[in-house]
Amino acid sequence: MISNSDLKHLRRCIELAKTALEKGDEPFGSVLVSASGDVLAEDHNHVAGGDHTQHPEFALARWAAANMTPVERSKATVYTSGEHCPMCAAAHGWVGLGRIVYASSSAQLVQWLSEMGVAPSRVRNLPIEDVIRDTTIDGPVPELAEQVRELHRQFHASR
Repeated sequence: MISNSDLKHLRRCIELAKTALEKGDEPFGSVLVSASGDVLAEDHNHVAGGDHTQHPEFALARWAAANMTPVERSKATVYTSGEHCPMCAAAHGWVGLGRIVYASSSAQLVQWLSEMGVAPSRVRNLPIEDVIRDTTIDGPVPELAEQVRELHRQFHASR
């Protein structure tokens, strides 16, 4: 169930994805929110320099591990413009973060990129549930997924 609060945080993720795009990066953005609803950290993709591990979800997992107790992490929510890749899902699971909410799915991204003629990634796009267990996952959100699709279209049109 996607709430108005969820939508607010997902819209921020899309703003962060736009920031990444403006900086020449792939359009992904993520926000870490505490159980009480406070935004704790946020980031966008930083892979343009060649280090393709610089995903925002991975950065938020590292931040959470360094700054939150295990109990706080388990009650926190990660919002993201696109479903976690396997690397980010594993990081999320390893540090014990709670719920994940995403605007667009990995399956949608694979379809969009295929339609644009973009070659598939070397890393398989797997659903989060295929990587980690016991995590509440909500998404995609159709009214926001189209905005994410447009950001990816713009990114790949500029290549």
